[in-house]
Amino acid sequence: MLHIGLHFIVPLLVAYLFFTKNWTFAFLIMMTTMVVDLDHLLADPIYNPTRCSIGFHPLHQLWLVAVYVALCFFPKTRLVGLGLTIHMALDAIDCQVMNS
Repeated sequence: MLHIGLHFIVPLLVAYLFFTKNWTFAFLIMMTTMVVDLDHLLADPIYNPTRCSIGFHPLHQLWLVAVYVALCFFPKTRLVGLGLTIHMALDAIDCQVMNS
């Protein structure tokens, strides 16, 4: 449950701290990147608490994570890139916690 909560709290903090003028817009854009988790619907079973999503689900592949990071460097895609990168970082941390 903490993991899911962090997917909302961390983008909210980033939006509020770094995009103070338009923090609500920044937060909403970063929240739309949660659709990346639709790829979980392709897995069988859909939810497995012991499965690491990084490298398993199609939109959680390492080469795509590099694309998500690259999006952060372009003003027009920065918020989408930040949302996706934060999402993948939190998923990677979750994988480490599960495997330790």
